[in-house]
Amino acid sequence: MLALAGPVVLAEIGWLAMGFVDTIIVGRLGAEAIGAVGIGTALFGTLAIFGMGLLLGLDTLVSQAFGAHDRAACHHALIAGLYLSALVAPPLLLLAALANWSFAHWGLPRGVLRLAVPYFRILTWSLLPLLVYAATRRYLQAMNLVAPVTFALVSANLVNAGANWLLVFGHLGLPALGTPGSAIATLISRIYMAAVLVAAVLWQNRHQRMGLFAVSWRHDAAAIGRLFHLGLPAATQVALELGVFSAATVLAGRVDESSLAAHQIVLNLAGMTFMVPLGVGSAGAVRVGHAIGRKDRPGARRAGWTALLVGGSFMSCAALAFLLVPTTLLHLFTYDRSILALGTSLLAVAAMFQLFDGVQGVSTGILRGLGDTRTPMIANLLGHWVFGLPLGYALCFAWHWGVVGLWVGLCAGLTLVAPTLLVVWTRRSRVAGAAGA
Repeated sequence: MLALAGPVVLAEIGWLAMGFVDTIIVGRLGAEAIGAVGIGTALFGTLAIFGMGLLLGLDTLVSQAFGAHDRAACHHALIAGLYLSALVAPPLLLLAALANWSFAHWGLPRGVLRLAVPYFRILTWSLLPLLVYAATRRYLQAMNLVAPVTFALVSANLVNAGANWLLVFGHLGLPALGTPGSAIATLISRIYMAAVLVAAVLWQNRHQRMGLFAVSWRHDAAAIGRLFHLGLPAATQVALELGVFSAATVLAGRVDESSLAAHQIVLNLAGMTFMVPLGVGSAGAVRVGHAIGRKDRPGARRAGWTALLVGGSFMSCAALAFLLVPTTLLHLFTYDRSILALGTSLLAVAAMFQLFDGVQGVSTGILRGLGDTRTPMIANLLGHWVFGLPLGYALCFAWHWGVVGLWVGLCAGLTLVAPTLLVVWTRRSRVAGAAGA
């Protein structure tokens, strides 16, 4: 599990680290810049994650085919994923354009609004590269080819950091573009990482004679439909989960600039720790899928529980870090006293839900390995949107808890989602295992 999860976790951290680096660098420009990057990143992330989530069915299709030693089926799944990426990109770009137009009606502070609009507009052009990256990444890691994924993300972050340094502050004779420069840097790095993974697929096929070009590359409506059928609930689930934090970001922006900045900083920290159970969940999905493909009931259950143990252990350690060294973590972003005070309170709330966040992240992955993408979607809809966000809104604005109230609501939602998915995994793994046997 660790051999597969380690590179996948690095890939997940690398994906989030782009926004993390953007926030650190523009943090030197002030609270308004932090808030603008937070709003733009959160909204774009919701759209992009939905599109990438439609490709999560590749975890199920490719891993189970690979476990059954059916390479042709693995290739057909990748081809369907690339076709699906091309189909969903235009409507998602249209939604992004509509969202950018609607920013003026969100009640954001003028300074934040002025910076968020151009940042988001530039960021939307990275959508198609992200979809290509997602399809090739799921294909490679489901076949245990994780080194190219890790290399792509690590090197893309170096590209992003360097381009941020050049474009935000105007080094080496380039103009200082501020927050739009950060968006351009992210766009460049995402085009780069998609190109790296496409090259990796071509290289692996040539040197290992995987037969990728021996199968038909024609449009296969049935294969695309099957992938869409698996991916739509998964995409809805990740959009619901990320969307609730995006909604909280918009609501935090209605409190004041310091609350929005503190929210965005702690969201970056909590998001970074969540990348570990998210990566472990992806590795768990692959290992569970392999076992189901070879009809190994004990292996599927063992893989799932191992993933839960690894993810839960890490998130327990993350909770301790949030409680013991909050100021050290916050100083990565700012020394503003008002932001530090709010950030310390938010980190304490984040510490309370770390274990629950880890369990729900891993459970979602291992259920996907069984082919169950609907249960996490329903659990997230009810836990976050029906219960957690309304509670957070009431605590923030009706009971005047401020941004801390928003986070208490998010915490409450996670405490419902995690045990629900854990119970479902326990039951479904027995049923799937029995069916596979």
